[in-house]
Amino acid sequence: MEREHTLTRREALQGMAGAAAAAMLPVSSAGERAQKAANPWPADAFANSQRMRSFNDDWRFHRGDSPGVEAEGFDDSGWRALDIPHDWSIEDLPSPAAESPDAIWSGGDTPLRTGPFDMYASEGQIATGWTVGGVGWYRRTFDRPQVPAGGKAELRFEGVYMNCDVWLNGVHLGNHPYGYTEFAFNVTPHLKDGKNTVAVRVNNTGRNSRWYSGSGIYRKVWLSVAGELRIPAHGVYATTPEVSKDAAVVNVEVTVENGSAAARRANVRTRLVDATGTSAGEAQAALTVPAGGGATATCALRLSNPQLWSPDNPHLYRAEVVIEADLRVADGGSLQIGVRKIEMDAAQGLRINGEGIKLRGGCVHHDNGPLGSACIPRAEERRVEILKTNGYNAIRTSHNPPSRDFLDACDRLGVLVIDEAFDCWEAGNKNPDDYHLYFKDWWQRDLESMIVRDRNHPCVILWSIGNEINERAEPQGVEIGKALAACAHKLDPSRKVTAAICHPWDHPGQTWKDMQPAFTYLDVAGYNYQWSEYEKDHATYPDRIMAGTESFPNQSFQNWRAVERNDWVIGDFIWTAIDYLGESGIGHASIRNGPGGDSFSGPYPWFNSYCGDIDLIGNKKPQSYFRDVVWRRSKVEMAVQRPLPKGYTEHVSMWGWSDELRSWTWPGLDGVALTVRVYTRGDRVTLLLNGKEAGSRELTEKDALKAEFTVPYSPGELKAVAYQGGKEIGTITFTTAGKPHKLALTPDRTKLKSGRDDLGYVMAEIVDEHGQPVPDAVVPVSFAVSGAGEIAAVGNANPKNVASFRQLRRDAFHGTCVAIVRPHGNAGSIEVRAEAPGLEPATAQLQVLE
Repeated sequence: MEREHTLTRREALQGMAGAAAAAMLPVSSAGERAQKAANPWPADAFANSQRMRSFNDDWRFHRGDSPGVEAEGFDDSGWRALDIPHDWSIEDLPSPAAESPDAIWSGGDTPLRTGPFDMYASEGQIATGWTVGGVGWYRRTFDRPQVPAGGKAELRFEGVYMNCDVWLNGVHLGNHPYGYTEFAFNVTPHLKDGKNTVAVRVNNTGRNSRWYSGSGIYRKVWLSVAGELRIPAHGVYATTPEVSKDAAVVNVEVTVENGSAAARRANVRTRLVDATGTSAGEAQAALTVPAGGGATATCALRLSNPQLWSPDNPHLYRAEVVIEADLRVADGGSLQIGVRKIEMDAAQGLRINGEGIKLRGGCVHHDNGPLGSACIPRAEERRVEILKTNGYNAIRTSHNPPSRDFLDACDRLGVLVIDEAFDCWEAGNKNPDDYHLYFKDWWQRDLESMIVRDRNHPCVILWSIGNEINERAEPQGVEIGKALAACAHKLDPSRKVTAAICHPWDHPGQTWKDMQPAFTYLDVAGYNYQWSEYEKDHATYPDRIMAGTESFPNQSFQNWRAVERNDWVIGDFIWTAIDYLGESGIGHASIRNGPGGDSFSGPYPWFNSYCGDIDLIGNKKPQSYFRDVVWRRSKVEMAVQRPLPKGYTEHVSMWGWSDELRSWTWPGLDGVALTVRVYTRGDRVTLLLNGKEAGSRELTEKDALKAEFTVPYSPGELKAVAYQGGKEIGTITFTTAGKPHKLALTPDRTKLKSGRDDLGYVMAEIVDEHGQPVPDAVVPVSFAVSGAGEIAAVGNANPKNVASFRQLRRDAFHGTCVAIVRPHGNAGSIEVRAEAPGLEPATAQLQVLE
């Protein structure tokens, strides 16, 4: 398919710096124009684009460890057949023969083992959402590819969590500890005629993560086959040193490797193609590549009236690169680039193409909810789409490098990215088995892997070298930070470096002043939950650029006010933009009828964080509507707090939000006083119940955009009207829904692409007889699918509903649940059917297109 074909060509060529530079031939010269006319762009430029071959189908998998599995002749015929990407930790756990396949119970209403959850077998427990890691094996056979003399075959893994060992035909190729960076092995010397066998052992044991990591080969795998004169993986690096509305210069550095025993002369040709397919500029450079070595040529392309990339207009050019030698095309491919200029300083803040911008940001972990960590391209794209739709223009990839597909989506949709490398350095205070065990030996390789892979993405504006690092301000930590920053600047001089610095909660007795050494190695100071220090620090360090790299939901107004008022604060990143698996219940709201402290997280069965603006299946939560007001996207919003039992009070965690619903449907509570909150930037709010005034409030800045009312419940219509200076600026209305009557299915898209990279999210909603959603309905929904697809997962947003994501039934939560449909790989139609006891069923039709 065209999409996969394009990605394959791009994967073959993305940027890595090389050795010596060659002369540049500007495209604007008369000689160049004459040569271009005599030597047109070669028609067979991408004849070898299949050099990057998908290696994702026809794997065999076994959950557990066994001796001898790496041997070439091991019999894996009894293993499960599957495709990559794959995450075994989100799948149902094997059940002991004597137990129910669904759950293990030990009194009470909550199973202690169900679906992927096990309260006792989970080593990560609260941190990893009570899921189970362990050891898993993958095996795959393939025919020997034709590798030209002097050529090279590589097996490339985009991401394996974690501690991965790889064998080919029984030969150990190597180990890769970090679960979030790409790695590759040269398999050329180990290939044999006929069938070849790859074996991969994945070891996700111990307490090694503070969030849900998933387990397995969860990103894609590729087999690269190239000739003796070739561009290595990430061998193209594009920068835009000069950018204006009238003209731009794009420098394309191309590294070429020579696998032969003699030096080779070659010609590097580059052109940029716009969205219409029109060439916007061409350039070429000659170079000599030493035997068994590499060299780098730089092509400078000059563009007139360039189409600039920005969040509002994310225009992408296709950079095509061809290596010619002996009057033939030796290698070639393409990648997407954006032409833009990034500037930032304390005086004027952040500018893109000369225009000021504030980062409306959110921190995002890497899982895809009910799919676990499996990196299916549409799932990655959908998360970015949802955030962009809800006002976000920036994402911090907490706390690890994201997938290639995620950054591709940010490029296309216009979302800026802080690309983060590590959650720890050498100190082991977070988890005994995490990356700190490998940092000293691996940080340079892993940081380079992230930067050379990601530096061509226009969406990436900052590199982050760490999050809340324990030794961040200690002498040895400062030296590590300097080394990391220097490495990042060497690999990519075009971007600045940041890190997320927190209050010394991990250093009792120290103060914020003691954290200042951590900022000495950063270009942009990342402040976690420290908005109150902005102005004080600016007075002391007036040239410091600041960003709120994490902030609490209930301080969103205060954080954004500080961003808007201060040029030196370039943005704020909420923790978090989307609910994620693990760090169970840190966003909880609890009730109690007496004194007692509140916990950091929620106990079992809490399994997701529940601190996001967007819930686990992609829908807005009440705090997201409040953020719409904070970011001036909405004039007025409203929510109603779930009523509390008599004598109880609500306690909201630091990352939590009150248990609110956008609902005026509270059956059985007639006359009960309910708390209604109206959010607005107006200076007065009037509340109307069934046309009669139920209250009115004046607002000042100290109210932080919130007017609160107590209203006895009566079914009907609740309406809030917001005013500014006596003029109505907005209204919002809730209407009481009837009883649940039927199901309604709403696909996010009705047309899918064939192949395994696409998904359809079919939302099931409980509605009354008039089609109005019943906002707090809890109903068991069963799904079925027929045709050219399958249900890859089901889910809801309930952070405590431990249940299978694979069995085709799920309770609705707040009246909603989802079925995620995945095409089999061929064109056709798909029908999804949903049923629930006592309700009218529903169906949805999807088309799968070639």
